Amino acid sequence: MKVLVTGSAGHLGEALVRTLQDLQHEVIGIDIRASPFTSEVCSILDRPCLRGCISGVDAVFHTATLHKPHVVTHSRRDFIDTNVIGTLNLLEEAITAGVRSFIFTSTTSVFGDALVPPPGASSAWVTEDVTAVPKNIYGVTKAAAEDLCQLFHRNHGLACIVLRTSRFFPEVDDNRVVRETYADDNLKANEYLFRRVDIEDVVSAHVLAANRAPAIGFCRYIISATTPFLPVDLRDLRADGPLVVRRRVPDYEAEYQRRGWKMFPSIERVYVNNRARNDLGWPPRFDFSYVIGRRKADDDPRSRLARIIGSKGYHAEAFAEGPYPVG
Repeated sequence: MKVLVTGSAGHLGEALVRTLQDLQHEVIGIDIRASPFTSEVCSILDRPCLRGCISGVDAVFHTATLHKPHVVTHSRRDFIDTNVIGTLNLLEEAITAGVRSFIFTSTTSVFGDALVPPPGASSAWVTEDVTAVPKNIYGVTKAAAEDLCQLFHRNHGLACIVLRTSRFFPEVDDNRVVRETYADDNLKANEYLFRRVDIEDVVSAHVLAANRAPAIGFCRYIISATTPFLPVDLRDLRADGPLVVRRRVPDYEAEYQRRGWKMFPSIERVYVNNRARNDLGWPPRFDFSYVIGRRKADDDPRSRLARIIGSKGYHAEAFAEGPYPVG
């Protein structure tokens, strides 16, 4: 199969190119930056370049984007150009080229303010049925791009799958208070309970989505590690996070004590991946219990792919407040 990967110099783009090449697919990687995984230095705003790259392609994996850490360093127009107009360009060229599957990498950030329950309420159980309420230009443009994918499926029959990925970046948190409160490994382990996923699982979801897209047509999926929590836990989870974690993963506490780690006192939302596991046949391997097991053995809990790719960052420059110009 011949495939196109946008954002091939990025974290997920490189992971996809590596994996798809290992699966013996013919891969064309495009990015505005040269890299060992970029076949063509090309902007998704450059229609002639896109047209040449997409010719004869069976599947498009669209990962190129401006991210949340770019909100301070880039204008709102930059976000619209890259995340909305760039996606529109790809969708139009995909129709012309007869592409079979279009996989759009979105984000759980589109849920925005829907992720924060009001005071006194239970934690949020976040499925694809929760209405997105984006709270910044990043979320707004990703939600708009999702809607474009749905439009092109409805009006042109293009098989489009939207994957709303939770956190898989290896960089430290963009919130200074959080960085100062939790060791980075501790923070990431906590997040596997409700809002993190390993990049190897993200890639496998993309590959499965490309294969299943023609049969599915259009759908949105949350791609996050499988949570140990259940809906009946939500009220307690908001009031006393460690209590519920002890209930569902009782062996975690000894390992946290050994390492001097802390559990979040409250967990306000939980991403639920049931639809992706059921519809795509997706078997995510990396969850909180897996991380605890690896830590008990003093092993690195990251996948081989995560270790190979490492950290890429979002900006070339350094900032006084840490790795990001926010938080």
